[in-house]
Amino acid sequence: MPKSVMSTSEKTGPRSPAAVHAVGLRKSYGDKVVLDGIDLRIPAGSVFALLGPNGAGKTTAVKILSTLVRADAGEIRVGGHDLAADPQGVRGVIGVTGQFSAVDGLITGEENMLLMADLHHLPKAEGRRVAAELLERFDLTDAAGKPASTYSGGMKRRLDIAMTLVGGPRIIFLDEPTTGLDPRSRHAMWRVIRELVSGGVTVLLTTQYLEEADELADRIAVLHDGRIAAEGSAEELKRLVPGGHVRLRFSDPGGYRAAASALREVTRDDEALTLRIPSDGTQRELRSILDWLDSTGIEADELTVHTPDLDDVFFALTGTDKTEEKAR
Repeated sequence: MPKSVMSTSEKTGPRSPAAVHAVGLRKSYGDKVVLDGIDLRIPAGSVFALLGPNGAGKTTAVKILSTLVRADAGEIRVGGHDLAADPQGVRGVIGVTGQFSAVDGLITGEENMLLMADLHHLPKAEGRRVAAELLERFDLTDAAGKPASTYSGGMKRRLDIAMTLVGGPRIIFLDEPTTGLDPRSRHAMWRVIRELVSGGVTVLLTTQYLEEADELADRIAVLHDGRIAAEGSAEELKRLVPGGHVRLRFSDPGGYRAAASALREVTRDDEALTLRIPSDGTQRELRSILDWLDSTGIEADELTVHTPDLDDVFFALTGTDKTEEKAR
């Protein structure tokens, strides 16, 4: 299985500057190797997702990149700053939102924001202006005067990210930001993340929700046993896993039988009059199938493309049985 996939644009075009660049990142705790020499390159203004099962090293990677934990080895640059030589410079360009909210429930949402402004040494007037703008941006103005303990899970997460933005970071590390949220709140958080990136912010996202990575990430790296098992866009990763196919459905039994006898490596369903043709879903393969249908005069009533999803990729790369994992 290849460890990374490179798109055509990356092979031929200039690469975007890296907001985060790590080479040979290693970390162990006693005899336990958590990160075993991983490389990361996150282009500026993009969303990069780290996927992996519990204990794969996702949170450790975030803690190292955000200066909270020292790496055992590796060369790391974040926002143009060498992490080992200039950790304070790194802290000046990043924001971090962890799995557990940093919101103080005993004070109001506005007071949480103003406290963060004080920590960033903003003048009082500027701190109030920034707090008001961010509360409005994250749809929290109406709740700003209420204790944060009264907020829903989604509101607390939005406040958490708003607090992270007080210092104007160019790079944000989001460590499983939607854990515990209901589907509506999770989708609202996705909208927030997209808006951040459209404003030029770079996001490193760790998540166990494969749909989340599929929805948000420009590139995805799958961590397994401390190493990167594969990296690429969601579509590129899906093509690593067998199981993709084109499904042809017929209403005319004669056309179905003619196609079934002429096509190779086809799986038949005589009852439903459908054929499954192995395919990775590329434009070239689809064009070949369509050209063949045109040349023979056989008409299929429906053509659909089925590719493996990120669930399939995740379980294939991490060596976990999909049925067993979903039953846990």
